[in-house]
Amino acid sequence: MTKDNKNKIMNESDLNELSIKIVSRMVKLKSMEDWFSHVNESSESWKVYEDLELDEEATAFGELAKLMTLMDICKQDEAYEKCAIIKNRIDETRKIIKKYKK
Repeated sequence: MTKDNKNKIMNESDLNELSIKIVSRMVKLKSMEDWFSHVNESSESWKVYEDLELDEEATAFGELAKLMTLMDICKQDEAYEKCAIIKNRIDETRKIIKKYKK
């Protein structure tokens, strides 16, 4: 960017153009959010999810992500007994993942 561009002040036309772009993007995002919400609530979307036929490694990574999230929640709640149970499951899940890393 040149020195002249840094010091340029936006005029009314520039502001209008920028605001149109911002509003347009916000409308697109809202439309995508509405669509996702609608699809997520439909029973067909869950059927498609079940039909993904994920392999054991991909399933283990998903399980590991879920368990790590649960571990964080239990730590915040100071539910250490639950943390111990979750840690055991995390260890087992990591063993599954490790066998695919060879």
